[in-house]
Amino acid sequence: MKRLIAAAVALLVAGAAPLSAQEFPSRQINVIVVFAPGGATDVLARIVSDHMMRTLNQRVVVENLSGAGGTIGGARGAQAAPDGYTLTVGSLGSHSAAPSIYRNIAYDPRELQPIGLIAGTPLYFVVRNGFPARTLQEFLGHVRENPGRVTNAHAGIGSTNHLACALFAHVAGVQFNNIPYRGEGPALNDVVAQQVDSACLLAPAAVPQIQSGTMRGLLIAATGPGAGGQVPSAVQAGLPDFIFQGWNAIFAPRGTPAPVVARLDGALRAALADPAIRQRIEGLGSIPAAPDQQGPEALARMVRAEVDRWATVVRAAGIEPQ
Repeated sequence: MKRLIAAAVALLVAGAAPLSAQEFPSRQINVIVVFAPGGATDVLARIVSDHMMRTLNQRVVVENLSGAGGTIGGARGAQAAPDGYTLTVGSLGSHSAAPSIYRNIAYDPRELQPIGLIAGTPLYFVVRNGFPARTLQEFLGHVRENPGRVTNAHAGIGSTNHLACALFAHVAGVQFNNIPYRGEGPALNDVVAQQVDSACLLAPAAVPQIQSGTMRGLLIAATGPGAGGQVPSAVQAGLPDFIFQGWNAIFAPRGTPAPVVARLDGALRAALADPAIRQRIEGLGSIPAAPDQQGPEALARMVRAEVDRWATVVRAAGIEPQ
């Protein structure tokens, strides 16, 4: 009799997990954005989360948890219950370069459960209105004449912006007075307020401000011009080795059930297939993930390659682990 009861219980337990996954989601989904409001990661996360909410027919709430180059939010997301109800929107910095920059990082991006890539994010080098240099070459001349005096804002040690600024300084052979912020949004605000001289900003943060005239773009770290042709490419600006593109993607904790991952993947794919969503992302200067870049497997491959690549770049740029 006891054996029969045990067998029945085992069957019930075995059947519970697939049923729960099929019913997912049955309650609110929380999305951790690893930077402060107003930056590229935050903007893109909110665009796709709103569409995924409609597809999943469940409330999706975005929570900003910034600090330590995105690794505080990254750790919270990685340590959440692996049930699909806590997701993380991370970046190149927080989910590929961080292991090379932080000695005691609480997660390994390669061990997380990837959901999918949202978009690639070109990077702009900008200066405040009123800065005396009008072109990149004038700016570099000014920095060399005033070593360590020109201020440069980024989104925190280990962030995508910090890596871009370090690479920019290395390639251009200049030295900044770097000022770290708790996210791209606060850094952006101080450039607009003319409290700092320059910044490396990702397209969703930079393009609207450049187009509205609240700051000036000196280059886009790409092979073609940006911001509707207003900003010269790295090649046109005279810094052809400064080619840089960030990215944002969605992750779940390791061990999230495969059917739940498939449901979330499907919702993200639906968002990226919507012409209105793609238009919003492209309007911010970002590049929505192409079909062959979408899905957990593609993101897993990309993250593994990015972790290896940025380990090399961090060493070459002389960035000291924190």
